[in-house]
Amino acid sequence: MTLSSEQIRDIIPHRYPFLLIDRVTDYESGKWAQAIKCVTVNEPHFSGHFPERSVMPGVLIVEALAQTGAIALLTEPESSGRLAMLAGIKNAKFSKPVIPGDVLELECRVTRRLASFGIAEATAKVGGETVCTAEITFALT
Repeated sequence: MTLSSEQIRDIIPHRYPFLLIDRVTDYESGKWAQAIKCVTVNEPHFSGHFPERSVMPGVLIVEALAQTGAIALLTEPESSGRLAMLAGIKNAKFSKPVIPGDVLELECRVTRRLASFGIAEATAKVGGETVCTAEITFALT
């Protein structure tokens, strides 16, 4: 099942310039979500990171993964109207720079879920090649 950018905005509160996922390509409520983020040179962070060689900041890649995980958690009927706040990042690893023109393929799989938090394994790829992995903890408020 896919979600458009308008449907994403109905689920998570992020807005420009901080809504980082363009489309959810598939998901299973409470279990996993896959999304894409089209990286463009027009994004504000590229004016300073780095002006001579544009590289997407790793923290924004992790944020895009967290937004993907929030979709997995917040599409559960019992989570409707809640927020999924980023509560922790463990073992984040970056293996290749992400540059304008890349399409980030984001996947977040929930590995543990309790009433007020969730833990997920997250992977970002470009062209099928892994560029980032992390374990993300969410607090549901």
